[in-house]
Order: sequence, then structure tokens, then C-alpha cells
Amino acid sequence: MRQPMSPDPDEELVRRVGTGDPAAVRTLVARKLPRILSLAARMLGDAAEAEDVAQETFMRIWRHASSWRRGNARFDSWIHRVTLNLCYDRLRRRREQVTDQVPDIVDPAPLPDAHPGEAAHRVEQALQAIAPRQREAILLVYYQEMSNMEAAATLEISVDALESLLSRGRRALQAILEKDSVDE
Repeated sequence: MRQPMSPDPDEELVRRVGTGDPAAVRTLVARKLPRILSLAARMLGDAAEAEDVAQETFMRIWRHASSWRRGNARFDSWIHRVTLNLCYDRLRRRREQVTDQVPDIVDPAPLPDAHPGEAAHRVEQALQAIAPRQREAILLVYYQEMSNMEAAATLEISVDALESLLSRGRRALQAILEKDSVDE
């Protein structure tokens, strides 16, 4: 038997956004923007594109807030799903762009004057190298601090499937990071 969902902490705020309440809009943006930007930046590896995705995410919220009704997932899960979908749209467009010019190849080696943030940078690069679904699971659970149940709802998979993605993702990250440290 399925457990009843606990009250959605954003439900009243979203209802107010749907009525056009400017204070509710400001509150919602202040509450959600940092996490949405963080998720998009990690998915895309580009801060400017992440800002565009965050803007489009909030545009969709404003367009649909008046008709949003709590269903099987919380509002927070829905907003993360929208963000992930927008990121994947951009990633698909990147792959589909045809050009006559060969792109510049960026040297992945750390700069000679690398600072303590180098380890975090290596992890970010490793995240970009693992399978997309594994990256989604890791970003939602470890960076967005969602529970396994919330992340599974966002990804529209079972908790067991999420845990499998997390396990495979952690192993893939470990292998990449160990290889990088051996190559140094």
C-alpha cells in the first residue's frame, strides 16, 4: 500500500504565484533559483547556459502555476524535472549542430597555477564524463540534497532503480578520478 504524501511545502506559494502575487514570485525565485542554477550548471558545464535554463524554468512555472495541482510528486520534484528536461534539450542541440569548422580542443590538464579548487574541478569534469542518468541521480541526491524518494520521483523511476544508478555512478566517478590521479 502506498504511503500518503506529506504536505508539499511549496503548494501554497505556487498557488499564490498562479494568482499573480508579485511577493510570491520573488519568494519562489529566492527559494528555488540557487538550486536550479546549480543543477543546470552541473548538467551543462556552462554558467551562461545554466542561467538561460533557469530563466526558462521559471517562465514555465509562471505559465503553469495557476493550473499546477499536486499529483504524485512534490512541486520541488516537478521543477527539477523541468530543469533536467531543458538541460537535455540543450545537450541534444549541441550534438546536432553541424559546422564546417573543427572546434577548438580544450586541454583537460590542470593549469600550472591550479588552486585548491582543482579537486572540485576534477570532480565536475568527471561528472560530465559519466552516463547522463547516473549524473542526474548523483546531482539530485548529493548536490541538490534530495532524499532518494524525492530524486526517484523526479526521475520517474523506482527508489531501487535510483540506488542502482547512484551505485554505478559512484563507481564510474571513482574509476575516472583514480585514472586521472595515476595519469598525473
